[in-house]
Amino acid sequence: MKNGKLTFNDGISGYSEALSFIFTKKLWFYFFFPLVLNLVLFILGFRLVDELSTSINEWVNSFLTDPEGEFGWLISLLNSVIYWVVWLTTKVVFFIIFSYIGGYATMIVLSPILAILSEKTASIITGKKYPFDILQLTRDIVRAILIALRNMLIQLAFLIGFFIISFIPIVGWLISFVGNFLVASYFYGFAFIDYTNERNRLSLKQSIQFVRTNKWFAIGIGTIFALCFMVPLIGGIIASFACIVSVVAATIIIEKAKLKN
Repeated sequence: MKNGKLTFNDGISGYSEALSFIFTKKLWFYFFFPLVLNLVLFILGFRLVDELSTSINEWVNSFLTDPEGEFGWLISLLNSVIYWVVWLTTKVVFFIIFSYIGGYATMIVLSPILAILSEKTASIITGKKYPFDILQLTRDIVRAILIALRNMLIQLAFLIGFFIISFIPIVGWLISFVGNFLVASYFYGFAFIDYTNERNRLSLKQSIQFVRTNKWFAIGIGTIFALCFMVPLIGGIIASFACIVSVVAATIIIEKAKLKN
């Protein structure tokens, strides 16, 4: 902390503390939730893709009927080639989409678990007991989803802006890459920080102000999560597990800062 503000280093260092905390305090079982969810999404996704692949092939085959004549063998060959091309393409496209948006989707779906985990972490650090309140948990979930959707829309606006800038050779590419990464890190960090802010009864407006004041801390918390998406193909899957560590890291740093003050 510097000049009363949490820093980028606080955000980054929070991850090592969080990993140690998760295993020493026996919170490691929370990693099973993204594991199960990824498996469910993966299995359902593949079944959906199989259905899509079959429908596409049936539609294509309706145009490539097997006529009685010398070119019947060619039509049959084309049908076989198209079948395997469609089958492979749909699988690859699904895997790419799943890898790159699966983490964000998982973060939204796991919002009830992340809210409970943040509360459990704070309880261990402060000794304060938080009685289970289904209404409060519901409010936490709704707020987490709304914030995630809000942040995604704002990120999209920045993404479009940086895309336009990227048409400027070299300088535009650099600005676009760095800008997109920092914006993504900021909003990811915001999402993880807000679990603690909500528990501390900060309104959404107050939470936004807190994150703006401690923006480099938010970027630090979000940086590790954002880096996960840079791992080819499996980045989204890794990110879904990283969100467990991210929310613990944000909670630890904020709660410890409160205790010092």
